[in-house]
Amino acid sequence: MMRADLHLHTLCSDGAYPPAEVARRCKAAGVALFSLTDHDNMSGLNEGAEAAKNLGLRFVRGIEVSAYLGATKVHILGYGCGEGDAYTRFLHAREEGARARARDAVEKANALLSLDVTMEEVEKFHPRKDSPLHSMHILDAFVNRLGGDRDRLYRELFVPGAPAFSELGRPLPEEAVRAIHEMGGVAVLAHPVQILVLPKEVSERFRLLSRAEREEVKRTYAKDRNALMERLAAAGLDGIECYHPTHTLSDTEEFLAFAQAHGLFVTGGSDFHSDDGPRRVGYPVFDGTRAGELLLSLKGSV
Repeated sequence: MMRADLHLHTLCSDGAYPPAEVARRCKAAGVALFSLTDHDNMSGLNEGAEAAKNLGLRFVRGIEVSAYLGATKVHILGYGCGEGDAYTRFLHAREEGARARARDAVEKANALLSLDVTMEEVEKFHPRKDSPLHSMHILDAFVNRLGGDRDRLYRELFVPGAPAFSELGRPLPEEAVRAIHEMGGVAVLAHPVQILVLPKEVSERFRLLSRAEREEVKRTYAKDRNALMERLAAAGLDGIECYHPTHTLSDTEEFLAFAQAHGLFVTGGSDFHSDDGPRRVGYPVFDGTRAGELLLSLKGSV
């Protein structure tokens, strides 16, 4: 068994720690193969690869493209992407989109809260200027002003369907798959259970529902999620993240069956961001032996 964690975030997007520290945590957790998959950029991968080499770990280059279909999050993981002209074009588009989206979200939140948070304040919470702004940086600027519960403020203001959510500058899922392929990588659907293809009126009130009500909504609209997955498979999707902390055993079995039926390879990861979050490095336990055969053959793997 080669224990793997193929979904990890660092300071280069919305994680809490630098790449080398995340690598150290992989070593401590018994992970032998890992990938750093920061949102919309690969600025931490050289540091991650060097740390992996020093720790005797195997490393795969990664990225997570924050794609959306309206207010529906459909994130696509990319592995083995190179940093040539295609990446330069991709990064420029994501940086421009992130700035436009941040300005829009800040303006909406200021109007709702009668505040005057500035983009300069947001930038204070954006430690890696070589990576695009993230919604968490916007959130932190408002938490700094208001105090209170960070997760609650995020749900009330910035999640899809909330009044300060911005759809500006977000690529479509098919565009994400195409961009990853243009960068020489393979495209994997991230945490499919989180895909909620909902009518607008349902999306706008979803965040206000109880846990039991949200689960019922997920079951009701699962067929729409599955139809989107079929569409992405037809568009050239290469794999699916079947093992994820938000997946139940039955979810995992469902996605494994989908992968087998569509000839997709299987990945898994913790989606780790910080020690304060609910996700731990290396969990759920995922045997990356089969996925590793493909991923370790990709450009830049060590």
